[in-house]
Amino acid sequence: MSAARTSTDAASRPGHRRGSVILLVIWAVAIAAVLVGAAQVLAYRQATMGRESVAKVEARWAARAGIEETLAVLEYHSEEPDATDARQIYKDLETSADGELASGSWQIRHVEDGVEIPGPQDEHAKINVNNATRATLLELSDMSMDVADAIVDWRDTDDNAGMMGAEYEFYVNRDLGYAPRNGNFRSIAEIELVAGAFPSSVRGEDANLNGRLDPNENDGAMSDPPDDADGLLDSGWSGALTARSSGSLIAAAGSNRLNLKEATAEEMQERFGVTPQQAGSLLTFAKRADAKLEMLLTQDLTTLATGGGQNNRGAAAGSASGGKGGSGTGSGGKDGGAASGQQSGRSSSGMSGGANGATNRIQSLDSQQLRKIFQEGTLETGAEPIVGKVNLNTVSPAVLRAMLPDDPISADAIIAQRSSSSTGLLAISDLLGSSRITSQALAAIAPMADTQSYVFTVTSRGRSATTGLEVEITAVLDRSTLPARILEYREQ
Repeated sequence: MSAARTSTDAASRPGHRRGSVILLVIWAVAIAAVLVGAAQVLAYRQATMGRESVAKVEARWAARAGIEETLAVLEYHSEEPDATDARQIYKDLETSADGELASGSWQIRHVEDGVEIPGPQDEHAKINVNNATRATLLELSDMSMDVADAIVDWRDTDDNAGMMGAEYEFYVNRDLGYAPRNGNFRSIAEIELVAGAFPSSVRGEDANLNGRLDPNENDGAMSDPPDDADGLLDSGWSGALTARSSGSLIAAAGSNRLNLKEATAEEMQERFGVTPQQAGSLLTFAKRADAKLEMLLTQDLTTLATGGGQNNRGAAAGSASGGKGGSGTGSGGKDGGAASGQQSGRSSSGMSGGANGATNRIQSLDSQQLRKIFQEGTLETGAEPIVGKVNLNTVSPAVLRAMLPDDPISADAIIAQRSSSSTGLLAISDLLGSSRITSQALAAIAPMADTQSYVFTVTSRGRSATTGLEVEITAVLDRSTLPARILEYREQ
């Protein structure tokens, strides 16, 4: 019986070994399958990451191409401008707002009155916070007197607080870690540091200050920032204020502006088309310590040249009846007699204190001469940064009315006049041709208004052609000098 059991055990061993081998093979195959699957998953993930990386590069460079295209348009219009058409630059910027590359495409948009339209944002369509008056600031929605005073205190050079403002002691006593700049604001976001100013007021729904309506800015209470999900972007104060706009010493025709303080009479005659007598009066006027170019719009040239006229707003109206070179002595009514459009009425006949001190009868500066002076002349030396002015060709009606809160009729007349011209306003002196724009309104906006723009915010959204992935670049471009400069650059 023992022999039989031994014989049976021996007979069963080969089958047992075969079963063990099969089991081991199955386990090996399973492990190999797991390893292969893991390798496939890893390879897939790496391939996906690779595609996303490539797509991000494609989208990024597509967005950057939009920035470069806009930069090229701005530089072209600085080097080869059309002084007879103030609208052409905007037409070209709109044309380049959409473009394609082999690997992607770009789209440039900005917001006007809450709605996105093609092209970059003109910073000169806003009021520069560095030269905005307290009264103008108070016209902005949600602006309070204490914040308006604090904004003025932040940028002025002294430490004397305004009526309801805040200066150095206020910030130091509250251990905020900073003090007023006592100089110009450098960005619109800097207003958030001012006492009483909150990001919600400065940015509105535009949390990232890119000037475009992003998904999180149009979803109600689902995510920050709070918004009303109405499909329109409420930009808060950033929609009406800027710290980026800049003046320029480049003339409308592309050459350097002629500085009236340093020019000769012959240069003025050549550039502005004025007579020797007019040039002499301009030279004398330019040497005044209080001389400002906009004074030519509202005051008599002869009076300016002889040192008077500082409070002579609208005085030119009384002389308008004398015509070009005439000797009228009208009463100086509300509209200043500036409706002729052929002559300013601001410099009718009188005794001139010309460059040689001679007594001459001075002709009025006509509309073409005034336009040339504002397009080609300056009283700025360039030693200090030139604070930008509002472009009357691009400013929104709401912002313009904030600049003229007591004269909405004149504000509407400015909008109507620019809209009726296919070339736009070529110089602020063009407004002298409207009987609906009062001399008081012209005097009020002249220090803050112009018809040229030099700084633009470009928000370019690049899209990959392979995956549709998007990358957005926001850049602030300044063409006030050549070559044009990139003042700010942000990717997201």
